[in-house]
Amino acid sequence: MKISIIGTGYVGLGVGVCLADLGHKVTCLDIDENKIKKLKLAQPTIHEERLPQLLKKNLSRGGLFFTTNYNEAVKDAEVIFLAVGTPQKKDGQAELKYLKQALIAIAKRLEKYTVIVNKSTVPVGTGKMSRELIAKYYKGKFSIVSNPEFQREGTAIDDFLRPDRIVLGFEEENSPAVVIMKKLYAKIKAPSLLTNLESAEMIKYAANAFLATKISFINEIANICDSNEADIKM
Repeated sequence: MKISIIGTGYVGLGVGVCLADLGHKVTCLDIDENKIKKLKLAQPTIHEERLPQLLKKNLSRGGLFFTTNYNEAVKDAEVIFLAVGTPQKKDGQAELKYLKQALIAIAKRLEKYTVIVNKSTVPVGTGKMSRELIAKYYKGKFSIVSNPEFQREGTAIDDFLRPDRIVLGFEEENSPAVVIMKKLYAKIKAPSLLTNLESAEMIKYAANAFLATKISFINEIANICDSNEADIKM
């Protein structure tokens, strides 16, 4: 399949390299020209286990491309992943301006049915917002999918290729995107959870919050152990 990734940070670059290694033809886009120049030379811009080898391998075999040109990224793509940053604003809300900029840039170049997949961490309701925004610039058919990532920095490659679950949120149960996304992930052996958009978006926040809860809990238990001559490791 022809796949495009918008954003080459920890999420985007890891997803792009892994999908290329699964046999897909992948184009990764970033607006940072220096980053793209390095990646075209097979020079990793982040530290990840196995990334240098997979980057070089898939560039050499012609299954992985890098560009700063949206026309190149959108043209002929069957699936476009959004993996742009959504940093936290001062009031705690997610900053969605980079995501919106990417959506508009994509929408202005769409020429056929395409599946738009959100990989970024976004608030519940972003999927519907994405549809409304794209529809302002493109009157053809397209699908929005929420596919949250659960990759850890440092082990993103293995986390993508050997996940404990794949979460896919769709606008409709009978959407053509369901078949396309199942085909895209066919080589990854993991349980798939198919939900609506909002549930998939909520799953990401729930997972993040639960991880923070576990860390906070064990830290408190460690403090109690220190105060009572108990061994936290035991």
